[in-house]
Amino acid sequence: MNNNEDVTNSVIGNQSSLLKLKYFLSTSLSVFIISFFSPMAFAQQGIDEFINNSVQPITSFISAIVFYSVSVFGTDIPLVVAWLVFAAVYFTLYFKFINLRGFSHAIKLVRGSDSNTKDPGEVTHFQALTTAVSGTVGIGNIGGVAVAISIGGPGATFWIIVAGILSMSTKFIECTLGVLLRRENPDGSVSGGPMYYLEYAFAEKGWNKAGAFIGRFYALGIVLGCLGIGNMFQSNQAYMQFVNVTGGAEGSWFADKAWLFGLLLGAVVGLVILGGIQSIARVTSKIVPFMAILYCVSAITIIGMNYEAIPYAINAIISGAFSPEGMSGGAIGVMIIGFQRAVFSNEAGIGSASIAHSAVRTKEPITEGYVSLLEPFIDTVVICTLTALVIVTTFYYEPSFAQGLGGIEMTSAAFARNISWSPYLIAIAGMLFAFSTMIAWAYYGLKGWTYLVGEKVWASNLFKLVFCLFVALGCSIQLDAVLDFSDALVFLICVPNIIGLYMLAPLVKRELTKYNRKHIEGK
Repeated sequence: MNNNEDVTNSVIGNQSSLLKLKYFLSTSLSVFIISFFSPMAFAQQGIDEFINNSVQPITSFISAIVFYSVSVFGTDIPLVVAWLVFAAVYFTLYFKFINLRGFSHAIKLVRGSDSNTKDPGEVTHFQALTTAVSGTVGIGNIGGVAVAISIGGPGATFWIIVAGILSMSTKFIECTLGVLLRRENPDGSVSGGPMYYLEYAFAEKGWNKAGAFIGRFYALGIVLGCLGIGNMFQSNQAYMQFVNVTGGAEGSWFADKAWLFGLLLGAVVGLVILGGIQSIARVTSKIVPFMAILYCVSAITIIGMNYEAIPYAINAIISGAFSPEGMSGGAIGVMIIGFQRAVFSNEAGIGSASIAHSAVRTKEPITEGYVSLLEPFIDTVVICTLTALVIVTTFYYEPSFAQGLGGIEMTSAAFARNISWSPYLIAIAGMLFAFSTMIAWAYYGLKGWTYLVGEKVWASNLFKLVFCLFVALGCSIQLDAVLDFSDALVFLICVPNIIGLYMLAPLVKRELTKYNRKHIEGK
C-alpha cells in the first residue's frame, strides 16, 4: 500500500531541510576524521583509547537520560524498561490478547497460506520473519539470560517469559504499520519502518514539520545504532567465539590476527548485503532455522540429561518469581530484571524489526502483523527459556558452578557439565547468531540511511561499504564507549516509536477488524 504517498512526498521533498541535514552529516564526519587522525592525540594514547575518551562524555550524557532509573520498593527501575513494558501490556489489552488469539493464524501464514508472488513486496512471510528473528536472536539469548539469573535468581526466567508473551502484541502493531504505510519505489523495491509511519502519524494531525523531524531523528538513530550493537559488538563477539573454538587466546592462530578475521568477516557480510533484502532473506531463511534448531536441540539434550532436576527448576523459577530470598527489592526486583532482559532481547517497541517485515510480499498488511507475533515467541519465550532451564537444572547438581563466571561463560559451563565438547556448539551458535544479526541490522541501517539521503544507488553502496569496514573495525579494537552510545541511542528512539504506535493504534484496529471479518470470521 502507499497510503501516505502525498504526505511523504511533501515532507521529504523539503530540499532546504535535506541540504541542511547533508551538510550536518558531512561536517560531523569531517570533524571526526580530523580529530581521529590528530598526531598529537595518537602521541599520548592508542586509537581505541582516544576514541573511547572522545565519545565517553556524549555516551555518559545520553545513557544517563535513556537509562534513568527511579526507585520503587528499594529497586531501581529504568524508565525505558517501564515505558516498553507498559506499552506491551496496553497493546495486549487494546487488541484483546492478539498475542494469544492470533498465534495459530500466524503459523498458517508462515507456512505459505494465501501467498501470491504477484503481490507488492520483495520477500515471503517466512523470509521476512527469519530476517527479523536474525536481528533479535543474538549473544544476549545465550549470555544475557545467564546474567539475569545471576542477578535475579531463577525467578527472573518467569518474568522473561511473561514479558516475551506481552511483547508479541507490540510487534503486531509495529509490523502491521511497517507494511501498511510503506513506500513502493519505482524499481519495485519497498521501504518501510518507523521512519515512515511516525512521519505519517504526526502529519495526520497537521504537524508536518514535527513528523519530518521525528522521522529523521529515528532514521539517524537506527543508522548510528546499527554500526554499534548491530555491527561492531557482533563482529567482536564472533571473533572471540572463533578464537575460543580454534584453540583459545594462547593456542589459536587467529588470536593476534583480529584484523584478518575482521576483513574476512566483512567480506562475507558484504557478499550477503550487496544483493539487498532479497539476498539477506535468502541467507536468513536458511541460517536462522539451522542455528535455532542447533541451539534448541543442544539445550533440550542437556535438559533431558538433567531430567531429575526439572521439577526443581520449575519450582525454583515459579517460587523465585514471587518470593525470592535474599534479593534486594524482593519480587519487584526479580520482575524488573526479567522484564529488562526480555525487552532488551526481542527489541519490541524499538521498531527495528518492522523495517524487515515491511518488505513482505502481500496486499494485506495485517498478515505481517500476525506473522510478527512469532518473533518474540521464538526469541524470548523459546530460546531464552531453554537457556535458563539449562542453567537452573545445573544448579541442582552443582549450586556453586557459576561462581566467577558471567554471561556466555556461565551458559557454556552449564552445557559442558554434561557434554565436555558442547562449548564448541555454543561457540558455533554464538558466531551464527552474531553473523545473522549483522546482516539484518545492515538492512535496518540502510533503510534509515536512504530515508535521510534518498533512494540512490550511490548512497546505498556507500552505506554498505562503511558497514563492512565497521565489521572489520569491531574485531580489531575495543570501543566500549561507542558501543554504549549505540546501545543508548537505539533505546532512545523507542520513545517516539511508542508514541507513534499509540497514535496509530485505532488505524491498525480498524484494519484488523476488516481483515478478520473477511479472512477468519467469514470462513
